[in-house]
Amino acid sequence: MTVNGWLQILVFCAVLIAIAPLLGGYMAKVYTGRRVFLTRVVALPERLLYRAMGVDPKREQDWKSYAKSLIIFSLAGWLILYLVLRTQSIQPWNNYGGVAFHAAPWNVTFNTTSSFLTNTNWQYYGGETTLTYFSQMVGLTVQNFASAAVGIVVAIALIRGIANRTSSNIGNFYSDMVRTILYVLLPLAFISALVLMSQGVIDNLSHYVSVHGISGIAQTIAMGPVAGQEAIKELGTNGGGFFNVNSAHPFENPNGFTNFYEMLLVLAIPAGLVFTYGKMVGSRRQALAVFATMFVLFFAAVTVAYAAEAHGSPAQHAAGLHTQVVADSTGGNLEGKEQRFGIAGSALFDVVTTVTSCGAVNSSIESFTGLGGAVPFANLSASEVIFGGVGTGLYSILLYVLLAVFLGGLMVGRTPEYLGKKIEAREIKLVALGLLITPLTALFSTALATASAAGRASISTVAAGGPQGFSETFYAYLSQANNNGSAFAGYTGFIQPAAGNAGSHGVTFADLLGGFTALFARYAPILFALAVAGALAGKRVSPVGLGTMRTDNATFVVLLIGVIILVGALTFFPALLLGPVVQALTGHLYH
Repeated sequence: MTVNGWLQILVFCAVLIAIAPLLGGYMAKVYTGRRVFLTRVVALPERLLYRAMGVDPKREQDWKSYAKSLIIFSLAGWLILYLVLRTQSIQPWNNYGGVAFHAAPWNVTFNTTSSFLTNTNWQYYGGETTLTYFSQMVGLTVQNFASAAVGIVVAIALIRGIANRTSSNIGNFYSDMVRTILYVLLPLAFISALVLMSQGVIDNLSHYVSVHGISGIAQTIAMGPVAGQEAIKELGTNGGGFFNVNSAHPFENPNGFTNFYEMLLVLAIPAGLVFTYGKMVGSRRQALAVFATMFVLFFAAVTVAYAAEAHGSPAQHAAGLHTQVVADSTGGNLEGKEQRFGIAGSALFDVVTTVTSCGAVNSSIESFTGLGGAVPFANLSASEVIFGGVGTGLYSILLYVLLAVFLGGLMVGRTPEYLGKKIEAREIKLVALGLLITPLTALFSTALATASAAGRASISTVAAGGPQGFSETFYAYLSQANNNGSAFAGYTGFIQPAAGNAGSHGVTFADLLGGFTALFARYAPILFALAVAGALAGKRVSPVGLGTMRTDNATFVVLLIGVIILVGALTFFPALLLGPVVQALTGHLYH
């Protein structure tokens, strides 16, 4: 570890802490209908959109109507994106790579469509060799905005359910979506794209460039409208890269400044929404308690990841591989990392994108040490409560807050209340179901993949005999269940031969299982979160008394952290022992 590395991490944390309350206050004004500086510019397009959709923004919905609108909107988005990806051969801006792009197989398209719809952005393809500019812009980039907005509006609906004392309504889904895109995502993405372009991120509709390198070997350099997609990719915690190597590509992430800026984009809205919550419920202390919980877990993850990568693996030390290929002068692990980011920039980026649902990478997670690689496992095991995806992180940790209130009340003999509203049997059942869906889905999919021949065939051949092979499978479905999208690179799709025809290609097991995992683990928790909002909305508020447990102090923060770790440990600890923990303790090198 170096002073420069720690300075990068500390400055990043300071900037995040500074901007989160500002952005949170702005979003609180947006979702409470107050005028903001963009109102003059956006008000007319907003009214026109409402008129075109036939929506009355003042007509609020209960949780069931809100959920119905969300599902209908998402289903329409899935069908449109699938259609776009399946019609590449007739699209404009094709053949810019020298070869006309055709549609990917239906199973790959199913996985891609389900992945981008759910903010997972898992990619079983190389973007620059598979998708047209039209698909990248009209298909994936548009869905990046839509999927991010869906997560945010669910969090806002839950906040309204907690805060609302007079009605069972939680807002209007279509109004929330329009305001999220026009007032929050589009302006921030536009500014961010300009910043990235100023640093060298490309944005064009040019033909791919053929060149000869210094060795004389011909190569093709992909072009494309990258900056616009890159901005919303990070800002919306989407993570799907324009290029196959994602944020390790210099056209997506050219230098140290863009690396810092993109990490900031990833966490800006999830951190800001915490303060939006505080404003909307009228308690800044509640927001600070939630933010402190998230930040403590985040900083702990960064510390462990940086220390592990800076130290290197036992296998590297035992083999004496202290060369610039795999290690720096202090014995740190540089394998799979870009030199322009270094160990600190890579470890921090990895933590930022795995505590959220982003999944973008600027280095190879599979090349991390056993302990360093265990950090993203642990982050995903927390089920998006350490800042989490845009919106997803807030509504997930609020479910944990309600669970902590209930458990704390049982332990100390106090009435389980949160902001004056009693947490009763119905609410806690919904909370428990909402929190258990994601981990159970990840474990079920992992078990199905490891128990089937098709699933085992997706593991890279070299790693199949060791804990790395299990880690690849577990991480793949843990990532897709948490709508993250990052991966251990060795895990691939496996095409099964069709029954009765060994020479033809049949259904890809990993494509289908991964797609269904992402869909179920995205929408089931959303429905339970909205149901909790509906159960709390309009509930009578009890005055604070001697029997009320405080939820805005350091004691509650410790309790909340304990509940998060306890639930994650009990759920995933056995699986973690079989993979990254075993690898961290062994002297063998698995690649």
